[in-house]
Amino acid sequence: MAQAAAAAQKTKVAKPVQKTPVWKWTGKSKQGEVRSGEIEAQDSETVEARLRQMGIEPTKVKKKPKEFQLKIPGTGGVQEKDILVFTRQFSVMIDAGLPLVQALDIIGTQADNPEFRRVLLTVKSRVEAGSTFADALSEHPKVFDTLFVQLIRAGEIGGILDTILQRLGAYIEKNSKLKRRVKGAMVYPAVVLTVAIGVVVALIGFVVPTFEKMFKDMGGTLPGPTQFLVDLSLGFRNSWYLYLGIPAAIFIGFKVAVSKGRGQQLWHQTILKLPLFGPLIRKVAVARFTRTLGTMISSGVPILDALDIVAKTAGNRTIEAAILHVRAKISEGKNIAGPLAETGVFPPMVVQMIGVGEATGAMDQMLSKIADFYDDEVDVAVGALTSMIEPLMMVVLGGIVGFFMIAMYLPIFTMADTVK
Repeated sequence: MAQAAAAAQKTKVAKPVQKTPVWKWTGKSKQGEVRSGEIEAQDSETVEARLRQMGIEPTKVKKKPKEFQLKIPGTGGVQEKDILVFTRQFSVMIDAGLPLVQALDIIGTQADNPEFRRVLLTVKSRVEAGSTFADALSEHPKVFDTLFVQLIRAGEIGGILDTILQRLGAYIEKNSKLKRRVKGAMVYPAVVLTVAIGVVVALIGFVVPTFEKMFKDMGGTLPGPTQFLVDLSLGFRNSWYLYLGIPAAIFIGFKVAVSKGRGQQLWHQTILKLPLFGPLIRKVAVARFTRTLGTMISSGVPILDALDIVAKTAGNRTIEAAILHVRAKISEGKNIAGPLAETGVFPPMVVQMIGVGEATGAMDQMLSKIADFYDDEVDVAVGALTSMIEPLMMVVLGGIVGFFMIAMYLPIFTMADTVK
């Protein structure tokens, strides 16, 4: 009995989470118009009840068949470019006076990404059912983050949804460019490092064994560097899984250690102090902080709520703690410049400019100017970092290959000297 219960419990735990089915429906409105759409629900009765709440008498409800999708690693889900295109198109439609539901229906039906199409049509159905646009978006946190939802909510309350969408589009576009710059700076070192690892594996696995056979035929004692490579090659061929598995285990253990808690906090502190990458990461953080906060303040979001959201989207625990410290001090009645200076995270120039913006009542404009300035600073920092890394990586790669060449030919030179 106990074993059966354990087996049943195990089966229960292992059961995968099922996605909510999507239902295609057709119905008539109170005016007699034929309407159709898609709704996520557990069963057809729920769909019919929801349609009647919307003032539509259902005539046909059918479960939508699953679409076949060829999934390529790294390309699934909703991408940032999908959100950007949607925001731009939706802004134009709302500005042109199209009703919210109609605009969602047009963009959702024409969306190229099947997952994003499903999300937009679900949002449209929720809005038709009486939900606000912001609440409907908040039901999809993996697609629309807190910043997006809060800005849309502010636009709905203030009646400036078209303006908010324009600001959101500009924010997403600039934020995307910032990410691409930083990723571009990391591509070259990653490629060179991969090539270096491949060269070392090829030399140890294939080149050194050839020389090793020749050295045995020569006899005598091998020089220290040559003996080191021979032993390394022999160990790699006999226990290659340890040579590959141990670094992989160290890497995975490091990722787990810095993924949360105290380890993550220490790692994020260390990142900001790194010799080459620290200044770049700090500039990226300042640009993101000022851009996000400026966008939210100009959209009418209260500063305490704005700082709370900015902290969650900071991407660094040290910067997040600094922003939350500033928020706590402002809630006590202090201004923003003083607490910002206390954190020691933000440069003095940024603190002073924000203080001037706060005193003149134009903080959103000042934050936008700071963000533009630091965007340019990131460009300069990325260029300088790339120019420093390129020769450094080439020296490292050349040094590795040179060491192998010297170690392999050293016994030959030694033997020639002995013959002489």
